[in-house]
Amino acid sequence: MTPALLAVAGAVLLWPDGRAVVRDRLHRVPSVAAGSREVRPVPLPAAAAVLAGSAAVLVSTGLVAVLAAGCAALAVRGWHARRELAADQARLSTLIEVLAAFAAELRAGRTLEEAVRGAVADCPDEDTAAALVRAVRAPVASVPGMAASADGRASALDRLSAAVALSARTGCSLAAVVSAVEDDLRARQRRRRELLVATAGPRASARLLAGLPLLGLAMGSGVGADPWQVLTRTGTGQVLLVVGVLLEGAGIAWTGRLVRGLAR
Repeated sequence: MTPALLAVAGAVLLWPDGRAVVRDRLHRVPSVAAGSREVRPVPLPAAAAVLAGSAAVLVSTGLVAVLAAGCAALAVRGWHARRELAADQARLSTLIEVLAAFAAELRAGRTLEEAVRGAVADCPDEDTAAALVRAVRAPVASVPGMAASADGRASALDRLSAAVALSARTGCSLAAVVSAVEDDLRARQRRRRELLVATAGPRASARLLAGLPLLGLAMGSGVGADPWQVLTRTGTGQVLLVVGVLLEGAGIAWTGRLVRGLAR
């Protein structure tokens, strides 16, 4: 039973994002009947917590199951946040390349509509292409879907939209403004990469320190001390286990906050 539950937990953790699957299905459905209830997928951290807790309760105590559920939820949440950050950086790189193509099309003497079509023709990200088209065709209007972006895409598209409006009123060149926006985004991306390289050492040290308690448990079991039995079956050990897990989580969270503060 326990291996089966662990296999199911691994499959859930590796399963594609449920929200993306639902979005793809909704795009393929032409319309939704009025009054029908939307089926919302179970959040991945909650599913990981349930599966980890179910697996832990079979091999240990209820306290261990609760701690395992909380740790699994936090781990999956952190993994999902890192994946979203990587996706944001990929979208930023795509926007930079699209702006470079847009500026090149404008310098070649294309009209605004022709330059936009040429720039987004080979864009691999449909959302980025649509955001650029909206910014150009609806100048001085906020770009929907970009308000919560923290990587500079929203401000870049807002500046591009304002430049399009100014060019339409005065007839000034738009290519130089597009190139300036592109250069600013490249500088932001370069600064973020430099900060990631600079903080690679502290992040690696934090991961190493986070795994030391597990190494201590393994070493204690290797010499016959059986620390796991003490931590899970005695009152003092359970208190120490809870305090240790809380301190471990607080240390990881504090380290992540420091790294994020340096990256701003």
